[in-house]
Amino acid sequence: MSKRDYYEILGVARTATDAEIKKAYRALAVQHHPDKNPNDPHAEEKFKEAAEAYAILSDPQKRAAYDRFGHQGVGAGSPGFDPGFSNIEDIFDLFGFGSDIFGGRSKRTTVQRGADLRYDLAITLEDAAQGRDEKLRIPRLETCEECSGSGAEKGTQPEKCVTCAGSGQTRYSQGFFSVMRTCSTCQGRGRIIRTPCKVCRGNGRIEKEKNIEIKIPAGVETGSRLRVSGEGEAGVNGGPSGDLFIVLHVKEHENFERQGENLYSVAPLTFAQAALGAEIEVKTLDGEEPLKVPPGTQTGTVFRVKGHGMPNLGGRGKGDLFVAVTVMTPKSLTKEQRQLLEQLAEIEDTDLEDQSLMDKVRNIFS
Repeated sequence: MSKRDYYEILGVARTATDAEIKKAYRALAVQHHPDKNPNDPHAEEKFKEAAEAYAILSDPQKRAAYDRFGHQGVGAGSPGFDPGFSNIEDIFDLFGFGSDIFGGRSKRTTVQRGADLRYDLAITLEDAAQGRDEKLRIPRLETCEECSGSGAEKGTQPEKCVTCAGSGQTRYSQGFFSVMRTCSTCQGRGRIIRTPCKVCRGNGRIEKEKNIEIKIPAGVETGSRLRVSGEGEAGVNGGPSGDLFIVLHVKEHENFERQGENLYSVAPLTFAQAALGAEIEVKTLDGEEPLKVPPGTQTGTVFRVKGHGMPNLGGRGKGDLFVAVTVMTPKSLTKEQRQLLEQLAEIEDTDLEDQSLMDKVRNIFS
């Protein structure tokens, strides 16, 4: 059976550059890789065919011989032909496997970054509005001071694992491929500890609690996250520490409801204040503020108190406070109060067929 032209296999012109050849091979190798096409002999054959073409065309000398003499020029016509994969490491570098597959020279490292930690913190609405400093006690894994994180008893050192040569992985051949697996001797650590540290029992890390002071900025809300870099768990084998993420939860307030940067509250009015108008004091997060109520104010009327809402987290101003007033009907009356109200009842307009009032009633029940 005649062999296909290598340029045809890769789908490139005979004048293709090295970069074009490599790009074409990469696309074919990804498409026909046996891991993506299990139990597919046709895909495996395509993969091998592309690998053979790339091995020849990526080598300047072999490509020149092939261009001059065809397959015969690179020995492709002889039985048991081996395309001379001098660039086989480059082929697998395209998949990120690297040369460790072929020579035991692992690029893998057993150094690991420490885990990130989460701490949920409940704060008051006043804390969210003003910001505050907070001291936290964080439980976490820290580097063992006794062995400096090595896991080995003082005066001893971990030994390189002889099974994986310190790489943490071992190679197994499966037909055309070499597969890397976690070393069963050292469980992927790449080293063996003969005499474990008595403090950390060979782990290199111990559980401790650390006091950390953080600053909560003004304007935070429930769900806001604060990141404290490097205050997570210690890394393994000298790896960097993880980060600490503080998730904030703002407690409900007895006087205010928050919506974004605005606050909402309710203020009571006496019948006389609502009818005659008055200046009342309303509660804000900054203390009490005067609010002018005009004569004839009805229950449910909303007033805005500018600049007494929540601060913007980015420092760009503050929201507003919206106060809804409600007219309170007295439950008990003194003799004098009753006499005055009876006098009022005699002279007041009893025609309540006001269209606007009826609209409000309909809105309530709808």
